Amino acid sequence: MNYRTPEGRAAKVREAKEALLASRSAILTTHINADGDGAGSEAALSSWLRANGTEAWIINPTPFPEAFHFAVEDERWIVPAGSARARDLCEQADLAVVLDTGEVPRIGRTRDLIRELRTVVIDHHQPGEQPIGSISLRDPAAAATGELVYDVVLAANGPWTEYVALGIYVAILTDTGSFRFSNTTPETHMMAADLLDRGVDSEDVYSRIYGRASLRKYQLLGAALETLANDEEYGIAWMTVPTDAYETLGANAEDIEGMVDVPRSIEGNKIALLFRQATTGGIKISFRSSGPVNVNELARQFGGGGHIKASGAMVDGPLERAIREVLKAARKMIARDLSEVLEEDG
Repeated sequence: MNYRTPEGRAAKVREAKEALLASRSAILTTHINADGDGAGSEAALSSWLRANGTEAWIINPTPFPEAFHFAVEDERWIVPAGSARARDLCEQADLAVVLDTGEVPRIGRTRDLIRELRTVVIDHHQPGEQPIGSISLRDPAAAATGELVYDVVLAANGPWTEYVALGIYVAILTDTGSFRFSNTTPETHMMAADLLDRGVDSEDVYSRIYGRASLRKYQLLGAALETLANDEEYGIAWMTVPTDAYETLGANAEDIEGMVDVPRSIEGNKIALLFRQATTGGIKISFRSSGPVNVNELARQFGGGGHIKASGAMVDGPLERAIREVLKAARKMIARDLSEVLEEDG
């Protein structure tokens, strides 16, 4: 069976493709604290654009994750957002491409740099309250933004360079939890199979992303595990990243990647939460669901959002109040869902 772009997505894919190919110089960006989907999609799209004769530069609101540098064809394409060069490149560009988010607050200081540019958004999240006005290729049915980038390259008949295929594979692999999460579809596997046929070394990619970790990451995890708590009655587990340990160890956002999967893995758990103090002073919350609970709905109560099973939010401190309010809302949601199930059974 060969993969085909879903019919309901095809027109938006063509519109995005045409805008991208018409550009002479494009600025690629993604959300604050880029993950593998955002970074991999940037890596793939920058290679594809340059193979088509378009200058492409990656300018993110926060540093490009070290763990995904291997997926970028040329590291000189990554430019710090606070640099004079970034400002110059944005002034010379004719297009901005926002990947893996479409929300104004999520692109941080990059927003001011690309404010005057025609913008293409490629994203698989539900639209939020502050969308970026633009040409929009959005589809929450996609397992990863990388799947939408795959559709664009497919619609253009390539070129499928080594780094185009690699970046898309990184994006899909990471946002599906190595194809373990429920967002993984038959179409996801078809794309992955095609990318492997195009030369992606799955063992090498997995080793680079998951097979290596700094001692600091495990030391931080050890400190966070001391805060692990569990509400067996409601099926909620939560953990906090201690600010003192984070600062003493010199940790960064990459050291926290995947940490929420610890409370998520507790047997009988429905909702997992990870809290940490952000550099802005707010409290960053990661929400995960191990069952039918819609944590996107929960996150939206706190000004956040994301996916049904994985979302995030940022709230004001102090930490203790944030934990208390989020747990209260989580318990209320679980009780409501249980009540609805009982009514249906009755």
